[in-house]
Amino acid sequence: MSAPVAQEELPILEAVINIRNRLTALKKNRGEFIKPADVNQLYQAIVKQVTRLNEVRDDHTTYNNRLDTTLADVFNLLSLFFLTIGRTRECPATYSQVASMRQILFHMDESGVYNESDLAPFHRRLSELRNIMQHDMESGKHPPAMTKLLERQLNECENLLRKLQDSLSVLSPELIPIHERLVNIRRQLVALAARETAREVAVANAHVAKTEDPKGKSSASSTESETSEGDSRTPTRESTPKPDGHRDKDGKDGKDGLRVKAELKPIQEELRKIDSKRVDGKFLGPGGTVPASQAVCSSLLEECFEIVQEIRAQDESKNVATSLRPIYDRLSEIRKELEQLVLTHRWSLRETDLWNYSLSLQEIDKMRVDGKFVDTEGNRPEGQYVLLYLLRRCYGLIYRLLSSSEPVSEELMPIANKLSTVKKCLNEVLKYGGPFSPRDLYPYQLALHQIDSMRKEGKFVGVDGTVPEGQGIVMAHLNECHELLEMLKESMDDAEEEDYVDDDDYDFNDPSDDEEDEE
Repeated sequence: MSAPVAQEELPILEAVINIRNRLTALKKNRGEFIKPADVNQLYQAIVKQVTRLNEVRDDHTTYNNRLDTTLADVFNLLSLFFLTIGRTRECPATYSQVASMRQILFHMDESGVYNESDLAPFHRRLSELRNIMQHDMESGKHPPAMTKLLERQLNECENLLRKLQDSLSVLSPELIPIHERLVNIRRQLVALAARETAREVAVANAHVAKTEDPKGKSSASSTESETSEGDSRTPTRESTPKPDGHRDKDGKDGKDGLRVKAELKPIQEELRKIDSKRVDGKFLGPGGTVPASQAVCSSLLEECFEIVQEIRAQDESKNVATSLRPIYDRLSEIRKELEQLVLTHRWSLRETDLWNYSLSLQEIDKMRVDGKFVDTEGNRPEGQYVLLYLLRRCYGLIYRLLSSSEPVSEELMPIANKLSTVKKCLNEVLKYGGPFSPRDLYPYQLALHQIDSMRKEGKFVGVDGTVPEGQGIVMAHLNECHELLEMLKESMDDAEEEDYVDDDDYDFNDPSDDEEDEE
């Protein structure tokens, strides 16, 4: 439970809550582009409150009360606004990425399932973010209160990453290949378990839909059906159809079940091979020696066997426990939406949209007790691995979206996307060559002319007259498109000249041609 807010911090808390409400209102406004001036105004306001807070707090004491959680929400949301307006290489924009990274590292530490290759991208990204912070520190672009806050966040992330790295360093060289293989097998198993569960949920929903009256009974029975609607929509072991391999006309569910079993079999065999390498429960090195860090590999091997048993049990029970089904449904929905955003983020993502997903995942994460989801009676129902897999998968997708954000303002993103499409088309045309006519190049010339006409004094100007972020990137794309177009025109001119030369090479008065005709 968080500590109470000190009396001298209450005015600051009130001001921070007001700023959060203003940021939330700005996020919900989809009618117009987010103005950098509005974001900067709220940023200066929160920096002022952080400066006030630093004056009344001790630097050597760790605080955790409502003010701290509210500040974290504000900086997280403000960070998403900085990404949205294209200021990605500034301190405030990095806050949400560090927070997302820290959440993933916590889960990795909790699960113990990672290897060197998993940690390497985090090392690189943290180094990049620290360079951004140091640049802002040296240039004085952002106040010390902001850079100090981010430095604390980065240090916490680096300490956690160092802890994970140290836990791998205890692995003896002989056991590293086994450990890496077990990590990969565990990931395959959890993904397989999640796929199996998704299949069963779809089957259960289809079964419920069939049992409902398709035509709709008379109004006399509508009250009764509404009363039992909640029960009929919740699949249980009794209501869930038993596996018979022929649940639909095409036998699709039976085929999916056989496919899962087929994928599970070689994994089981590989686990047995790894297990057979142990003697008296221990892995042996060269010469019969017993390498260090036996517990790490042995516990991971046992966990893999447990997941195999859970997948096989699902084949019989066919469900995540009913008490965990709402959590599973919500996580599956979030995962589906985030995976769609990964594919379409260049066209449809406003980074502030990720805020709602982050809040939902945090709420679900807080429902765990000692790392496990529990029911109302405090029991730990079946389906834990599946839910944790989905939760960590969602965290990973959010981090991926944050890391892939480009330093281009939301206002310029449609132009950048259009230029990117034109550039790809021109590269394809240049790659495969002609013959083509000026008419073939006309659509590209028209598109570039329309984009050129949007500039004022060589710059793209926003609706409010400001110059949005990302001018350099957009201009680089535009210049590259013009260069590609000129190359195509030159190749077209060269082809015409060659045709003209070929015609001139034919001599209509050549006597040799007449002799050939006479023969």
